Amino acid sequence: MSPSGTSTGSASVNKTTDPGPTGDGAAPVLAVVSDLFFVARIRETGRLAGVRVEFARSPAEIEASLAHEPRFVLVDLTAATDYERLFAALAGARAPVLGFTTHALGRQTQPWHARCDRVVTKETLTQELPRLMKEGVTA
Repeated sequence: MSPSGTSTGSASVNKTTDPGPTGDGAAPVLAVVSDLFFVARIRETGRLAGVRVEFARSPAEIEASLAHEPRFVLVDLTAATDYERLFAALAGARAPVLGFTTHALGRQTQPWHARCDRVVTKETLTQELPRLMKEGVTA
Protein backbone atom coordinates (compact mmCIF):
# COMPACT_ATOMS: atom_id res chain seq x y z
CA MET A 1 0.00 0.00 0.00
CA SER A 2 1.42 3.38 -0.90
CA PRO A 3 1.47 6.35 1.51
CA SER A 4 -1.61 7.73 -0.26
CA GLY A 5 -3.53 4.60 0.70
CA THR A 6 -3.83 3.24 -2.81
CA SER A 7 -2.92 -0.29 -3.67
CA THR A 8 0.42 -0.78 -5.34
CA GLY A 9 0.00 -4.46 -6.16
CA SER A 10 -2.53 -7.21 -6.61
CA ALA A 11 -5.43 -6.53 -4.29
CA SER A 12 -6.38 -10.17 -4.00
CA VAL A 13 -3.27 -11.51 -2.33
CA ASN A 14 -3.10 -11.77 1.43
CA LYS A 15 -3.05 -8.12 2.38
CA THR A 16 -4.50 -6.53 5.45
CA THR A 17 -6.51 -3.36 5.47
CA ASP A 18 -5.77 -1.80 8.82
CA PRO A 19 -8.32 0.80 9.86
CA GLY A 20 -5.62 2.48 11.96
CA PRO A 21 -6.62 4.27 15.14
CA THR A 22 -10.33 3.75 14.48
CA GLY A 23 -9.95 -0.05 14.66
CA ASP A 24 -11.42 -1.70 17.73
CA GLY A 25 -8.78 -4.42 17.85
CA ALA A 26 -11.47 -7.03 17.26
CA ALA A 27 -11.18 -9.94 14.87
CA PRO A 28 -10.71 -9.09 11.20
CA VAL A 29 -12.94 -10.06 8.30
CA LEU A 30 -11.31 -12.51 5.90
CA ALA A 31 -12.27 -11.81 2.28
CA VAL A 32 -11.66 -14.40 -0.44
CA VAL A 33 -12.47 -12.07 -3.30
CA SER A 34 -10.75 -11.39 -6.62
CA ASP A 35 -13.19 -8.92 -8.21
CA LEU A 36 -11.26 -5.64 -7.95
CA PHE A 37 -14.47 -3.60 -7.70
CA PHE A 38 -15.55 -5.56 -4.63
CA VAL A 39 -12.03 -5.63 -3.18
CA ALA A 40 -12.07 -1.82 -3.21
CA ARG A 41 -15.60 -1.65 -1.81
CA ILE A 42 -14.86 -4.16 0.97
CA ARG A 43 -11.59 -2.41 1.83
CA GLU A 44 -13.27 1.00 2.08
CA THR A 45 -16.26 -0.32 4.03
CA GLY A 46 -13.91 -1.98 6.51
CA ARG A 47 -11.96 1.25 6.90
CA LEU A 48 -15.11 3.27 7.51
CA ALA A 49 -16.47 0.66 9.94
CA GLY A 50 -13.15 0.46 11.78
CA VAL A 51 -12.83 -3.25 10.98
CA ARG A 52 -9.62 -4.82 9.74
CA VAL A 53 -9.99 -6.77 6.47
CA GLU A 54 -7.59 -9.44 5.27
CA PHE A 55 -7.66 -10.57 1.65
CA ALA A 56 -6.59 -14.09 0.69
CA ARG A 57 -6.79 -16.10 -2.49
CA SER A 58 -4.93 -19.37 -2.13
CA PRO A 59 -5.67 -22.13 0.40
CA ALA A 60 -2.30 -21.39 2.06
CA GLU A 61 -3.17 -17.69 2.42
CA ILE A 62 -6.61 -18.61 3.75
CA GLU A 63 -5.12 -20.97 6.34
CA ALA A 64 -2.62 -18.29 7.44
CA SER A 65 -5.43 -15.73 7.81
CA LEU A 66 -7.62 -18.17 9.75
CA ALA A 67 -4.97 -18.08 12.50
CA HIS A 68 -6.20 -14.51 13.18
CA GLU A 69 -9.67 -15.92 13.99
CA PRO A 70 -11.74 -13.76 11.65
CA ARG A 71 -15.22 -12.64 12.66
CA PHE A 72 -16.44 -14.08 9.35
CA VAL A 73 -15.16 -15.18 5.96
CA LEU A 74 -16.52 -13.50 2.85
CA VAL A 75 -16.33 -15.72 -0.27
CA ASP A 76 -17.01 -14.67 -3.85
CA LEU A 77 -18.84 -17.66 -5.35
CA THR A 78 -18.64 -16.19 -8.86
CA ALA A 79 -14.86 -16.27 -9.22
CA ALA A 80 -13.27 -19.02 -11.26
CA THR A 81 -11.52 -20.84 -8.44
CA ASP A 82 -11.11 -24.32 -7.00
CA TYR A 83 -13.96 -24.16 -4.49
CA GLU A 84 -13.32 -27.71 -3.29
CA ARG A 85 -9.84 -26.68 -2.09
CA LEU A 86 -11.10 -23.33 -0.80
CA PHE A 87 -13.83 -24.89 1.33
CA ALA A 88 -11.45 -27.64 2.49
CA ALA A 89 -9.15 -24.88 3.77
CA LEU A 90 -12.11 -23.28 5.55
CA ALA A 91 -13.36 -26.57 7.01
CA GLY A 92 -11.61 -26.16 10.35
CA ALA A 93 -12.54 -22.51 10.76
CA ARG A 94 -14.84 -21.46 13.53
CA ALA A 95 -15.80 -18.34 11.58
CA PRO A 96 -19.09 -18.24 9.69
CA VAL A 97 -18.85 -18.17 5.89
CA LEU A 98 -20.81 -15.58 3.91
CA GLY A 99 -20.90 -16.42 0.22
CA PHE A 100 -22.01 -14.00 -2.43
CA THR A 101 -23.17 -14.55 -5.98
CA THR A 102 -25.27 -12.85 -8.64
CA HIS A 103 -28.86 -13.52 -9.66
CA ALA A 104 -27.60 -14.70 -13.05
CA LEU A 105 -25.13 -17.19 -11.53
CA GLY A 106 -27.32 -18.33 -8.63
CA ARG A 107 -28.04 -21.72 -10.16
CA GLN A 108 -24.42 -22.25 -11.21
CA THR A 109 -23.11 -21.45 -7.71
CA GLN A 110 -25.80 -23.55 -5.98
CA PRO A 111 -23.47 -26.50 -5.21
CA TRP A 112 -21.44 -24.23 -2.89
CA HIS A 113 -24.36 -22.64 -1.05
CA ALA A 114 -24.60 -25.48 1.47
CA ARG A 115 -20.95 -24.91 2.45
CA CYS A 116 -21.78 -21.33 3.47
CA ASP A 117 -23.64 -20.15 6.56
CA ARG A 118 -25.39 -17.56 4.43
CA VAL A 119 -25.45 -16.69 0.72
CA VAL A 120 -26.48 -13.30 -0.64
CA THR A 121 -26.43 -11.55 -4.00
CA LYS A 122 -23.83 -8.90 -4.73
CA GLU A 123 -26.63 -6.35 -4.53
CA THR A 124 -27.61 -7.45 -1.02
CA LEU A 125 -23.97 -7.60 0.03
CA THR A 126 -23.47 -4.01 -1.08
CA GLN A 127 -26.45 -2.90 1.02
CA GLU A 128 -25.66 -4.97 4.13
CA LEU A 129 -21.85 -4.89 4.22
CA PRO A 130 -21.46 -1.99 6.68
CA ARG A 131 -23.78 -3.72 9.18
CA LEU A 132 -22.20 -7.12 8.58
CA MET A 133 -18.72 -5.70 9.20
CA LYS A 134 -19.80 -4.44 12.61
CA GLU A 135 -22.26 -7.15 13.70
CA GLY A 136 -21.04 -10.27 11.91
CA VAL A 137 -22.98 -12.93 10.03
CA THR A 138 -26.06 -14.78 11.18
CA ALA A 139 -27.66 -17.56 9.17
